[in-house]
Amino acid sequence: MVIHIIKHAEGAPGLRLLGLGPGLLPSDGLKKLQNLFNRNAFWAKDRDLKSIRKMLANSSGVISIWKNKEIIGFGRVTTDCSYRAVIWDVIVEKQYQGSGIGKLVIAEILKMKKLRQICKIYVMTTNQKDFYLQMGFKLEENQYLMIKE
Repeated sequence: MVIHIIKHAEGAPGLRLLGLGPGLLPSDGLKKLQNLFNRNAFWAKDRDLKSIRKMLANSSGVISIWKNKEIIGFGRVTTDCSYRAVIWDVIVEKQYQGSGIGKLVIAEILKMKKLRQICKIYVMTTNQKDFYLQMGFKLEENQYLMIKE
């Protein structure tokens, strides 16, 4: 399988504003990202394009994985570049789950220069705890996830 890994510039302007995919070619990438969310993540269904643009604009790093002109994997990170970072929205197209695409997304995020000096990198998951444990993350028993809605 030939895939393309895109390490987007901060804020992912090519994807966010122009819908660029592999080779910096117009690929309707933003709409394809929205479809990836809708098909593969119950927690990301029905995100509108305006909100996805805003999400990308405020991301410190974005990785997308493409097979031909289809996006099959995605993940992003936010960070203060000193102490903390949070990995968000790691998604792999169902038919490619278990093929290493998710591991590739996480590996590319963790290699980002701006994360080299970070003390702690966080990730939250509903169903993929074992995947993140395999990737070297550990359960933190002394912290609590708290939400204000």
